[in-house]
Amino acid sequence: MGHHTFDAERADKLEEAEQRYRFVSAEELLWALSLSPDDTVADLGSGTGFFTDDVASHAGAVYAVDLQEAMHEYYREKGVPENVDLVTSDVSDLPFDDGDVDAAFSTMTYHEFASDEAIAEIRRSLAPNGRLVIVDWAATGIGEAGPPVEERYSADEAADALRAAGFEIEHAAVRPETFLLIATLE
Repeated sequence: MGHHTFDAERADKLEEAEQRYRFVSAEELLWALSLSPDDTVADLGSGTGFFTDDVASHAGAVYAVDLQEAMHEYYREKGVPENVDLVTSDVSDLPFDDGDVDAAFSTMTYHEFASDEAIAEIRRSLAPNGRLVIVDWAATGIGEAGPPVEERYSADEAADALRAAGFEIEHAAVRPETFLLIATLE
């Protein structure tokens, strides 16, 4: 299950604000992250930087982490904010020191990297009291948008995986096609 990677040749689709904000708004993401102006944040599966851009003006530094260099090329052409560093990496092998990141988020990419190794790596990278926000396609959805339903996780499955890695779930919401989890380190 999972591990579907978005086709970089379709990157333009990731810039369609009406579609993207339909599933999570910038305001909801910022509320969930609850950032301080000097926080260091990692966008896990940043793609074209659509949500990275929303977060960048509210954080001290942002790492836009994506497995595909082609997504970073797209983001460079679009224009990368000064406080954003592009990081080409798998989430299961993040190039950060222990506790380097105050908060991390994943918008519609959890299903691409979901594994015990990736969650452990996120945990290792987060500072004490670090915060992780996941918004992803729900296994309970009908699949009109996003990856095939069989490649999705339920909010309960994702929450259980996070709890097993030492996260506390502060908030969980399930919507028709997506779920939102806010987790903090215990």
